[in-house]
Amino acid sequence: MYKVDQVSWKERISYGLADTASNLIFVMVSTYLLYFYTDVVGVGAGIVGTLFLIVRFLDAGTDLIAGYTIDRTNTKWGKFRPYFLWLAVPFAVMGVVTFLAPDLSGSGKIVYAYATYIILGLIYTFINIPLSAMLPSMTNNPLERHEVTSIRMIFGQAGGFIVSVATLPLVALLGGDDESKGFALTMALFGVIAIPMFINAFKNTREREYYKAQKDVPFKEGIKAFNIPWLIIFITKMAFFFVFIIRNQSTIYFVKYNFGNESIIPIVMGLNYLTVVSLLLIPWFTKRLGGKKTMQTGIIFSIVGSLVIFLSIFATSVPLLLIGVGIGGLGLGLVPSLLFSMIADTIDYGEWKSGVRANGLLYSGSTFAAKFGMGIGGAAGAWMLALGNYDPSLAQQSASALNAIEFAFIWFPVISFSLVLILLQFYKLDKIHPQIVREIEERNKNN
Repeated sequence: MYKVDQVSWKERISYGLADTASNLIFVMVSTYLLYFYTDVVGVGAGIVGTLFLIVRFLDAGTDLIAGYTIDRTNTKWGKFRPYFLWLAVPFAVMGVVTFLAPDLSGSGKIVYAYATYIILGLIYTFINIPLSAMLPSMTNNPLERHEVTSIRMIFGQAGGFIVSVATLPLVALLGGDDESKGFALTMALFGVIAIPMFINAFKNTREREYYKAQKDVPFKEGIKAFNIPWLIIFITKMAFFFVFIIRNQSTIYFVKYNFGNESIIPIVMGLNYLTVVSLLLIPWFTKRLGGKKTMQTGIIFSIVGSLVIFLSIFATSVPLLLIGVGIGGLGLGLVPSLLFSMIADTIDYGEWKSGVRANGLLYSGSTFAAKFGMGIGGAAGAWMLALGNYDPSLAQQSASALNAIEFAFIWFPVISFSLVLILLQFYKLDKIHPQIVREIEERNKNN
């Protein structure tokens, strides 16, 4: 039977701070790297789109390798926690290196971008998958998983909020007229803050043994644990990160050119992080609606927010824009933490159906979905700029460029989330998960 209050508040906060650290670097990349490449380094938007897609595909391909490696990791500290200690400094250093703009030829800049982005993505994979994959080892109670993940998301969103709101002011403060220098120093500052947070998580979190899973799960065995509920969450996660990336990357262009008001970019970025309010309400929602319906509610709010933003264009109304962004932010807050905790439920389901428990493999597969979604989202946003003939040297963009930015910022998210809303109707695991856990425990007692 489920235990309660297995994860102390010290452990919950330490776990959450690891996601703060991760987002100080990840959100910097996901939000500002496209702008850095096109407007600071001077790489064409179409080239950047292809770069994002290829690198993300390569990066996503490493996820299964990472999951397999993590499943076979056995140290005195556990399977997952050691990666926080081993990779904290390399992750921060590569974040800075990625935001350097060395004086190279056009082709040299592209090669440098590929190399640094690939290495950063590889390190991110090996530090982020353990952060997610250790959740089933922290607690076997689905409600507590929701709570722990919500706390993680709150701290993660706090990191994202800091990056989104503070980056451009910090770039101006630290770099002056040199944006390249400003971005590098800003990334260095975030990296210095992130390192002790990862080490703190290594010291203060615990891995508990609830399941009599094999210490080393052979790949052929691990494949048996994949299942239909996992696939539904996989597709949902892919769509979410597609929307997350394309919306984040296009925000700076949408506000700067479609509204002609660059000064409100930090405000708009900040409103995206009203997600924190929703995260605080997730335990209330999930106890009454369950994970699936809570997620669907958030998606509906996000769609409504996008439609309000569309109306703000006709009215040329900044207040209406801010309201739309705020509604969308509130909606999105109900989605990401449930994606992580519901994957934990599908791992239980996979063991129940197949007899194989493969935390690392199934979590790495879901991380592949995130990488795949981010790759397509990053590429689609950049390609839309190229298709619309975006020119960073122009203060006023052409009508085709403005339409392309609008489509990336508004309509890609609406279309993607509408399809996901329908797909989630086929997810039925909420109803049978208590039975699954009981039967797994009985099976383990008899073995």
